[in-house]
Formats: sequence, C-alpha cells, structure tokens
Amino acid sequence: MEKPTKTKVKTYTRHDVELRLVDKLIGKRLTKKLIVDSLFDSLRELLMEADPVARIEIREFGVFEIKKTKPKPKARNLKTGEFIFVPGRRKIHFKPGKHLREFLKKGGEEVS
Repeated sequence: MEKPTKTKVKTYTRHDVELRLVDKLIGKRLTKKLIVDSLFDSLRELLMEADPVARIEIREFGVFEIKKTKPKPKARNLKTGEFIFVPGRRKIHFKPGKHLREFLKKGGEEVS
C-alpha cells in the first residue's frame, strides 16, 4: 500500500507581501489609512490566491495558513437527531510567532 504524497504548500514570505504592497502604493500620495488598507488588501489577496492551501509567514509575528478540512459523512443534527453530510471546506488558521506567544503566555506582561 502506497503512502499518500504530501503536496508542497505555497509559502509567501514578508518579501512577497512587501512586493504586493509596493505595487499598490507606487505613485500614490501616502496616508496612514492608505498604507494600512493596502497592507490588509495585500494579505487578503495572497490568502485568496490559495489553491487549495497556502501560508503567509511573517517572521517574529506569525503565520497565516489556509488549511483544508475533511468532509464529515456522519455528522448529527442535534435538534432533529438525523445524520447529515458536511462537505470539506477550507479554513484560515493563525499561529503566533515566538515573541507574541510568549507575551500571551505571561498574561500580557512585556517580553524583551
């Protein structure tokens, strides 16, 4: 019996986000709102390009990842008790970086 081969996940880095951001900001009058909106637009676009999975890794901040879920052929509707099929889908997951994770573990105290 053959082992299923793992597909390589497309990983975007800070550099890819920077390139996308520069494309959006080039030739425009910079304002705080434009910069922040462009950053979030760039992140959203990179995640939406996921086919079917992808990850954006920003060192010292964290990783945004699109993952596939498995279908659930025997899920139960708790109100009626009947079995229903729940198809697989994609979900987004955020894994915080080291500094952020340590900050959260210490209850919000500043980490150097």
